[in-house]
Amino acid sequence: MTAPPALTPAAEARRALRQRLLSARQAWSAGPAAHAAQQALADRLAAVLAQLEPMCLGLYWPVRGEFNPRDIALAAHAGSGCALALPYASKAPVEMRFRPWDGSEPATRDECGLPAPSSTQTVQPDVVLVPCVGFTTEGFRLGYGGGYFDRYLAAHPEVTAIGLAWDEGLVSAAELAPADHDVPLMAVLTPSATWGG
Repeated sequence: MTAPPALTPAAEARRALRQRLLSARQAWSAGPAAHAAQQALADRLAAVLAQLEPMCLGLYWPVRGEFNPRDIALAAHAGSGCALALPYASKAPVEMRFRPWDGSEPATRDECGLPAPSSTQTVQPDVVLVPCVGFTTEGFRLGYGGGYFDRYLAAHPEVTAIGLAWDEGLVSAAELAPADHDVPLMAVLTPSATWGG
């Protein structure tokens, strides 16, 4: 059995940055500031969605201290009638597609172990909410390293991609130098500001 290829220095630096940010986020999300930050980011997201008026909104199931977009998505669905969708990620091939979501607790999990709708039907959201482990002021995002959102957004350049992050995830362009495959998000929303765009 051959050993996996060694990481490049840039990839190693990204992995270390990702681990540092994830550890800090999980500790912060259990503290007293997290509740107020959740409400502030929810208010900012609601205002942006009211402007965008999506026909189909793709969101994510929150894990590991991420912002929870579910209540705002359900409110948008109730208010404007927009359809909702959650991602389903597969490992072979490595790809992500969106499936219709009715707002209930997902009954199945995708191949990465994340909650996902059981329907095999796919839909094409016009607005997609993207979780960010880290981000830059220019709208570049650091994710979990699987490349699922990167591949999806590269294959669907017409989609309006809105990143969601905590203020603590902001990093410098030097720390998160964009790779060739990185696509900047239209904007990154945090509890206190809107970045990029």
